[in-house]
Amino acid sequence: MLAVAAGCSSFLEEDLKSSLAPDNTYTSTMGFEVGSTGLYSIARSEYNTWGEQGAFMHNGACSYEALQIATDICLQSGARDGSLTPFADLNMTSTTQFVGSYWNWSYNLINSANELLLYSEKNDNWDYPTDKVHYQAEARFFRAYGYRSLVYLYGDVPWVETIKQPFELNFTRDPKEEVLGHIIDDLVFASQNLPENPDEVQPGKLTKWAAYHLLAEMYNFRGWMTGNVQDFKLAEQAALEVINSGYFDLVKARYGAAADEPGDYFSDMFVENNQNRTSGNRESIWVMQFEYKTTGGGTPSDDWTRRAWGPQYHSINSFFTPSAELGGRGLGQIAPMKWWVGLKGTNATNGKVEADPDEEIEPQNITENGIFDATDIRNSEYNIKREWLGNVEPNVGVQCMITDNYWYLGYLYPSIVKFFYAHDDDVTHTGSYKDRMKFRLAETYLLLAEAYLGQDDPESAANAVNEVRSRAKATSVSADDMDIDYLLDERIRELVGEESRRFTLVRFGADVYVRRVKEHNKHLSDIVDEHHALWPIPQAIRDANRDVEFPQNPGY
Repeated sequence: MLAVAAGCSSFLEEDLKSSLAPDNTYTSTMGFEVGSTGLYSIARSEYNTWGEQGAFMHNGACSYEALQIATDICLQSGARDGSLTPFADLNMTSTTQFVGSYWNWSYNLINSANELLLYSEKNDNWDYPTDKVHYQAEARFFRAYGYRSLVYLYGDVPWVETIKQPFELNFTRDPKEEVLGHIIDDLVFASQNLPENPDEVQPGKLTKWAAYHLLAEMYNFRGWMTGNVQDFKLAEQAALEVINSGYFDLVKARYGAAADEPGDYFSDMFVENNQNRTSGNRESIWVMQFEYKTTGGGTPSDDWTRRAWGPQYHSINSFFTPSAELGGRGLGQIAPMKWWVGLKGTNATNGKVEADPDEEIEPQNITENGIFDATDIRNSEYNIKREWLGNVEPNVGVQCMITDNYWYLGYLYPSIVKFFYAHDDDVTHTGSYKDRMKFRLAETYLLLAEAYLGQDDPESAANAVNEVRSRAKATSVSADDMDIDYLLDERIRELVGEESRRFTLVRFGADVYVRRVKEHNKHLSDIVDEHHALWPIPQAIRDANRDVEFPQNPGY
């Protein structure tokens, strides 16, 4: 009996050999590469919807669009997906689906980064002396990236920089300014220790320039929050590090997979396979990898941005059937607002349509080209599709006019071509299996302009914006016209749908968020107030933190 008891003691000790766990993975450089790959996977799973191949699951359609809706750029159209409606109507609660899933996604990324950092201090089996600091730099970038979403969405949140053992049930909310300081510290470390030459890393891998780009954004964020001009100076320096590095240029000539087809050099950036430097794109700073039919690439549940922005044109079945040429099968979950996209090429009169949330905008406030110059290539037919020609007999080649009713229902409206995606072998693709430019140089210039505005230097801000406008063949902006609203409009022209619009507005302050929504989103003009600049804290988190009260955000 004693022999059996002794044997049981040894038998019950875990020694994992056939599955991955931190103790048997983080034991070599190869193991840390596995962990690093996991961080990239979690980061891009922000765009995941229903979950495929073990991806993080938001369990709802196009969660990323919750960061576009209830702002100044788009409205929920007639295809009112139930998972987006609480955000469109600003009646989300602490139990609303994406309120919890964004919190969980962020801390999933943060905890995975913390685990890698913890084991990097234990491991002494590295292939090269620089491996340790390299993987720590990646982990700290992703930790900062996770906390970026948390401070934008929830404000004060717990800062956690290691794995808690045993698990704690008494977390407190650390002030947003303090958390921003930690984010900045992580990004400074990453900028000093990530690779320098983007041509010497695999597509999608981080370089120090991605850290500098995000540093510029975070310094600006803290600057608007505290009013400290020094933060704007630091944002300027971080942006200039990228701009002056010599590795990046604004795309100004045709290139890549569709260079010989109708289009322009702005539209080229969004053609499948044209996002990475290997295609000739020197504007991209960080590109998330979602390739079609590629191991480790996109899945049917990844990046439904095309389905959200693309109209349900096929619902007008006398004119259309889904086709790759028309961008695939969209769901029309959100539609661009008329004030910025304009009415060019439509017969939308802005007349009264029953339940049309856009009806209160006065017609004289809507120009043919919206907020674009007539010469601006970002407003070309290759970038905003306004002419829809039927592909069903007897209406093949006949233009289907965009009416107020079609616009409201989500059937047809001026459409953002950058998100079109489909293959002829399956035009009903769900996910968009093309790489996504997360950071690109045009935004770095706009972050630089933001830093100059924070320093009360509109002339330098105008010069930075004019770099972007010149590329687009748009007229230059003068220092007299350069202000926060002009910059926010320019970000729409350049980055609509790419940026998280809620993040951008909130960065400038809750007052700016509320003012822009009131001015441009008539559906919410009598509803929105400053408490809507933050989401509620998920109730499940507050309930689980049973040893200490976990305060809710005001207004919820």
